[in-house]
Amino acid sequence: MTWRKESRLVSDDYERVEALACSMLGRARPHAHSAGPFAGRMGAMVEINFLTESDRTRWEDLARGKDAYFDVERGDESYERTWRRLLDDERIRGIAARLDGRIIGIAHYLFHASVWYSGKCYLADLFVDAEVRRQGVATAMIDWVARDAKEHGTPSLYWNTLEDAPARALYDKVGTFHEGFILYTYRRGTNQSPPSPEGLPALRR
Repeated sequence: MTWRKESRLVSDDYERVEALACSMLGRARPHAHSAGPFAGRMGAMVEINFLTESDRTRWEDLARGKDAYFDVERGDESYERTWRRLLDDERIRGIAARLDGRIIGIAHYLFHASVWYSGKCYLADLFVDAEVRRQGVATAMIDWVARDAKEHGTPSLYWNTLEDAPARALYDKVGTFHEGFILYTYRRGTNQSPPSPEGLPALRR
């Protein structure tokens, strides 16, 4: 598979990609751009660009497919809320891979500040229609996000996935695995009481 405009080779063995949780931080969205069409193994032209208002129905089809794969249940209001964020919130971005005008893949990502670096880009969701997986679509979408992040001044792109995810075959090719890192999320128990201000250590400034 080759890029027409950028002459970049993209090929992979696995195209199943994962849904990832994300914090909602970021910065302003630049003007939309397209990676240029590329010819996949299916022999047709695929183009990647930002989601638009007219993509609503097909986007939800793929978003629900992603959630069904991971046994995630959401109400209709969750999809509507996320869709509005993708279009209206400058901190969050959504792109689509289109085959002959039909969306076959979606990705959501955002930029956020960093304590030690200028900023980072977090790939929150990446999902490709099962009928066109293993055709280079997911690889091309990751490359697209990486270019957008670099143009934004935040070249550090990262994502999370499950330990036994089939997509790791792809991720091991396009990314660096940081062995030993463990993810924690704060557990808010119903029986936990927050410490009193008097019991908290003083912050050093």
